[in-house]
Amino acid sequence: MKKKIKLFTGIYLIKKKILKNQIYYFLKTPKISIMISKVNNKFLVVSQNRIPIGKKLFEFPGGIVDKGQSAKKSAYKELFEETGYRSINTPKKIITLYPDPGRLDCSYEFFFTNKLEKLSRPEKGINVHLFTEKKILKLIKNRKFAHACHVAAFYFYISK
Repeated sequence: MKKKIKLFTGIYLIKKKILKNQIYYFLKTPKISIMISKVNNKFLVVSQNRIPIGKKLFEFPGGIVDKGQSAKKSAYKELFEETGYRSINTPKKIITLYPDPGRLDCSYEFFFTNKLEKLSRPEKGINVHLFTEKKILKLIKNRKFAHACHVAAFYFYISK
């Protein structure tokens, strides 16, 4: 038995029988695509208010992978929409992470690009920053760059 209850566009509560007398619940949510970018040896970072935690956080640009779209194409799109920058080379896939595999079925796919051109203004409500590696590490320490998947991908990237 598997039951799917729609909570919101693209978000479902799944009720799945796993043993004779045991039910397991998890959320089916869209895949997320993130672009880690560098401009003149600094990382391109966005900041925006995150309503669920009531804080402004710093993150890499990214968002939901639309149905029928590849994660790479979504990363291109989100980078441009959020920052006004466009990648002029083919981004390289860095890593895929699962934010909470016991409760969510989605993945986060991270890409990297270092050839960008500025074409327009950032999306309303989003601020764009260029930070050094040292500055991002300080933001992580101060829980201002605190999205777990973004932090893990950043550490993975700088460890190479």
